[in-house]
Amino acid sequence: MTVRRVVGIETEYGISVPGDPGANPMLLSAQVVNAYATATAGGRSRPRWDYEDEAPLRDARGFEVDRARAHPSQLTDAPRRAAPNASDVVSAETEDPTMANVILTNGARFYVDHAHPEYSSPEVLTPRDAVRWDRAGELILLESLRRVAATPGLTPVTIYKNNTDGKGASYGTHENYLMNRATPFGDVVRHLTPFFVSRQVFTGAGRVGLGQDSREAGFQISQRADFFEVEVGLETTMKRPIINTRDEPHATVEKYRRLHVIVGDATMCEVATLLKVGTTSLVLAMLEDGWLERSPAGDLPLTEPVRALHEVSHDPGLTHLVRLRDGRRMSAVQLQWAYLEAAKAYVEDRYGADVDADTAEVLARWEQVLGRLETDVFSAAREVDWIAKMRLLEGYRSRDGLDWDNARLQAVDLQWSDVRPEKGLHRKLAERGQVETLLGEEEVRHAVDHPPTDTRAYFRGECLARYGARVAAASWDSVIFDVAGRGALQRVPTLEPLRGTREHVGALLDRCETAEDLVAALTG
Repeated sequence: MTVRRVVGIETEYGISVPGDPGANPMLLSAQVVNAYATATAGGRSRPRWDYEDEAPLRDARGFEVDRARAHPSQLTDAPRRAAPNASDVVSAETEDPTMANVILTNGARFYVDHAHPEYSSPEVLTPRDAVRWDRAGELILLESLRRVAATPGLTPVTIYKNNTDGKGASYGTHENYLMNRATPFGDVVRHLTPFFVSRQVFTGAGRVGLGQDSREAGFQISQRADFFEVEVGLETTMKRPIINTRDEPHATVEKYRRLHVIVGDATMCEVATLLKVGTTSLVLAMLEDGWLERSPAGDLPLTEPVRALHEVSHDPGLTHLVRLRDGRRMSAVQLQWAYLEAAKAYVEDRYGADVDADTAEVLARWEQVLGRLETDVFSAAREVDWIAKMRLLEGYRSRDGLDWDNARLQAVDLQWSDVRPEKGLHRKLAERGQVETLLGEEEVRHAVDHPPTDTRAYFRGECLARYGARVAAASWDSVIFDVAGRGALQRVPTLEPLRGTREHVGALLDRCETAEDLVAALTG
């Protein structure tokens, strides 16, 4: 296998009201989602999310958590439990604005997740497409913000693509990778833990302050690292684990496992996002094929992974050595070199000169960034968020004589991820060519309204675009139609993520002028 696999990125965006720290973030998030939905619905009713097959308490270790013992934040299927019929879910979401939930024509989901507006990208197959539809999410949040500001009676907000408020709260950027269910989950834990601990050297977004509440002065590599407390677990908002065990594939359960990765940061730099998805996809390919068992990279167990995660993040000089169970000590960069060398050997063995362009790009950029980190950290500032941010902050510190506990530096940290191009510091650097971009703005804008063509997201997005008035609900693995002449809602399952592509259903959709035509063709 290569870097090509079904992946997606979920981002909970930070939200605030300037001058009003006590504003209700759930209501603010609801007005953001609803403002965008109202502007794009064209006056028709909105399809709702289909919770039917969600099982957030199923654990990959072979059991299911009792709902009575689960934390409320784990009950992401709560609307289905409270309202088992589709019409009841519609009613519940209408009556409670904090349940705002929108399925977009690009195949994504845009909704309120607790106290944040969350954009969950459509399923894609390549790292570049992961970057593209993740960036589309930034534009959707920007448009939402502008719609709120232009609507009388709504409270103007500021939105950030970050992971902490600097006062003890953290919110996630989660990656999802579809993988072979036959791969033992114990192997997933063993091989991915050292990888996740060390990959933050190029995936970290950077943060002013140490500790969950940032009380200790300093700068660290990762926004999220300090909020992780255990090695393995099901939770995502408390006792956060390095390896999350949620077993909810949103696909054929006998065939697929969805690896739900919660240990990453929200990255603004496109190269960092590409590497985050691409390197993880390659490590998963090696894991599924049994390659890591025969490689030096397969023998890198850490003695204290959670402590190592924190220590690596607190060491922007990249000199800290983590301890392995066999007594060796290695830096995070050295650990990444081990995975890279294994990946190069794996790709050479499997594909030789026939390696695809996406995989070749990830390998080349992985090696390039590691080489720069090893020789001169700041030489990777064009590709890596935390380094670009640290260089910017060091400029302020040098010019104005500021210590790391100065509030101005925390303000700069926050402004880095402001989604408004006239305010966001990352966007300003990108406009000046000081950070590398991979995509043209037109490519990203197109992804705001259009789905990827090579996954089931194409069918979902196109159904919304073509037959939106007749789509009653949808989810990652279903589209539900309400069509004339049928006594009940018509549920079309989409459990196979590689079906429902343009190649598979494009001609069918072109032939079907109405949802009634499509349902008849699918059921006839």
